[in-house]
Amino acid sequence: MTILKIRGGDMDLVEYDFTSFLPGENINTCGFEGTYALSLSQVPIRTKAPGRIHLTVLDMNRFAPGQPGGGGIGFAIDVFAEVEVLCIEKGFEINYSRPSIIRHFLSVFSKTVGYTGGFSVTARDHNFKHVGLGSTSTILTALSAATNRAFGEPLTPDQLRILIGNNYIEETEGGKIAFGFETGVGPAVSGKGGMAILGDNLTVVYQHQFAEGKNLHVVIPPSSISSAGEEEFSLLMNKARSFDYRDRELKAYIIMMDFIPALNNGNLKKMGDLIWEMEFRGSKRAEIEHHSFELYQYMHKLRKSGLEFVGMSSVGPSIAIITDMSHDKLLSVLAPLKLDIAVSTKVNNTGLIYL
Repeated sequence: MTILKIRGGDMDLVEYDFTSFLPGENINTCGFEGTYALSLSQVPIRTKAPGRIHLTVLDMNRFAPGQPGGGGIGFAIDVFAEVEVLCIEKGFEINYSRPSIIRHFLSVFSKTVGYTGGFSVTARDHNFKHVGLGSTSTILTALSAATNRAFGEPLTPDQLRILIGNNYIEETEGGKIAFGFETGVGPAVSGKGGMAILGDNLTVVYQHQFAEGKNLHVVIPPSSISSAGEEEFSLLMNKARSFDYRDRELKAYIIMMDFIPALNNGNLKKMGDLIWEMEFRGSKRAEIEHHSFELYQYMHKLRKSGLEFVGMSSVGPSIAIITDMSHDKLLSVLAPLKLDIAVSTKVNNTGLIYL
């Protein structure tokens, strides 16, 4: 794999060997490994987890592949991943388009709880990959809960969330995987629903119901720029990292002193104004400029049309819109911009469920 250079400042240049490995290698049990009284289910366990919008990382300098953290803000949405897990005598029987990420987490779980048998897994995700809706974190959240229940729930939801974060991977070539970037926002909101603010080391600082009854529309503007793999790595660990050196204190202040109180009071417009301010600060600015300044023009025009909450998710280019405006009314706003609605749904305040 490529050795990529990371520059955080004039005197900060390091190299990162973007090494891929086989599922089941480089496992981190996070200190949870031990002897558990396992009670294996004789029937399949099914779960359904909502996807997520990740609004911003708080400080890109506090995470890297294999080192989760950085803090962040995001919320769950009504697009879903479903997983069915059954314990079998041996081996892996995986019915999913991305079997390597399933196999790796099953290996992590097995080593943690001391299981030596096999698994049969069928999974279905929300089919929006690498556009900012959390395809990987959502499927892993559903998988972890189903697997845990299939064993009589030896681990807590927080332990599962920490295991996901510290073993977060993406696919590479030839069935191999590599460590990815993870703030922990996805599993936190997919697990419990609503909006969550995380600090470093996957710590949940605040979680609350969000935008109950409002409409959520996702618009995916055209972009020829990749939001995955080496392109994402180069963006996040260079330009975004440098920008967060400058703006991280301001971002943290805005979240603590303004955003959390607005979330607590259900003030959607105030939250929308604050997120718009964050779009121009630190790593979020780097992520938007990665696609083009045209994304700022799109979002500005959407806000000027009266939409209460507009923000790009993750490294984009998906734009999340939360509003009272109906699907048809929004289409009339989008038409002059030559944009369309990819998803019309709701914010999810329930989180993961068992089917």
